[in-house]
Amino acid sequence: MKQLFLLGIILSLVVFSCKKEETAVVSAYSDDSTLIDLAGNCSTGDQTSYAFSYQINGLSSAQSLMFYVGNSFFNQSWVQAPSSTTARDGLGPLFNARSCSACHFRDGRGSPQANSGLLFRLGAGFDNSPDAIYGGQLQDYSHNAVTPEGSMGINYIEEVGYFADGTSYSLRRPVYTVAGQSYGAMQGTTGISPRVGQQMIGLGLLELISESDLLANADPNDADGDGISGVANYVTDIASGNLVIGRFGWKANVGSIAHQVAGAFNGDIGITSSYFPNENYTANQSSCAGLPNGGTPEIEDNDLDAVILYARSLAVPKRRNTTTPEVKYGAQFFKSLGCVSCHKMNYTTGFGGNISPLKNQKITPYTDLLLHDMGAGLADHVPDHLASGFEWRTQPLWGLGLISTVNGHTNLLHDGRARSIEEAILWHGGEAQKSADKYKKLPVNQRKMLLKYLESL
Repeated sequence: MKQLFLLGIILSLVVFSCKKEETAVVSAYSDDSTLIDLAGNCSTGDQTSYAFSYQINGLSSAQSLMFYVGNSFFNQSWVQAPSSTTARDGLGPLFNARSCSACHFRDGRGSPQANSGLLFRLGAGFDNSPDAIYGGQLQDYSHNAVTPEGSMGINYIEEVGYFADGTSYSLRRPVYTVAGQSYGAMQGTTGISPRVGQQMIGLGLLELISESDLLANADPNDADGDGISGVANYVTDIASGNLVIGRFGWKANVGSIAHQVAGAFNGDIGITSSYFPNENYTANQSSCAGLPNGGTPEIEDNDLDAVILYARSLAVPKRRNTTTPEVKYGAQFFKSLGCVSCHKMNYTTGFGGNISPLKNQKITPYTDLLLHDMGAGLADHVPDHLASGFEWRTQPLWGLGLISTVNGHTNLLHDGRARSIEEAILWHGGEAQKSADKYKKLPVNQRKMLLKYLESL
């Protein structure tokens, strides 16, 4: 008790002082701000630019070897067929990137700059059916025999706003276009949904959260009246053939890592697999037909399995600066503002799969993996399975503070429009509007505390 009393005195003397009534609010919460191992035994202490690239502890020797094979296929570029590099030929004919790492540099996050991990998903009508000519994704590159589908254009409009204390801020609103539609005009009903590559850490752990734990956080009709109505997306998993809860992708439109990896090979690089045996062009792109390929399939099952294991086995960086008073107070504001309503903290993974270190781990990913209406400001108006054009999956926050170290930027949200953590908060609307409004009302010193906490994750 004496130690707790002394800690209270120390915190009360923090330079970033809080009003008495605000201190009373935050002190009602238990102090978990010092939690360091967000992924249990699957955490890594590395804080360098390679912090997202470590394998989890405890892999068997065979799995560790597969991890390095998967790393090789993840990072090395594919080439056009035919080629003497027979294990890595078959690129395209249409594609967005030549390698997985082109969109996930050092297993991290893409940005909205050219060749840095941005792509345009395409959806037509209320059911998000593919565009009749261009399919479900715009391919802005091609190999020598054919023409790219088009190019992605982005213009930003700066919009000024103000915090309650009068301090101004500016958000950049993107306007997206597709130039040079080489195979004809898109359907008039086709919508554009920009997406940037996400960091790869902790995916295997998210895959092992039980469906019952995820559904326990769902409240589709907002029965409790708190304004938060998270809903699960349901998708057909290409690997199992079953209807499962979506966990991965910006709209939770993928149910397993196997599906995610194989789908990215096919949609982003133009590489066929046993899961996706057809090339990624449509019947209206006849110039792509009959060209040499890299085999049937172009990535063999054992190599694809290695990449899948790699994606499942990347460790999560430990938190930093957890003992500073700013971070401790910031943790309490994270809760009092209601952020934890969607960025759920604590789970214990199940016992599925064959990677033992992932099982029965206590993890803190800061996500419910559910869909939430994020308001008109972030809407893409493109449905995706059960996700509406206003809904996005809650982004896991673990590793957030190291994105700038790994990838050299802090371009956040689904399309990278936010240039900082603060801008990402300010873009929150819809179900998160109340939390964003509360943030705007905080004095500058308390806003800094919350940002320090988020940077520690």
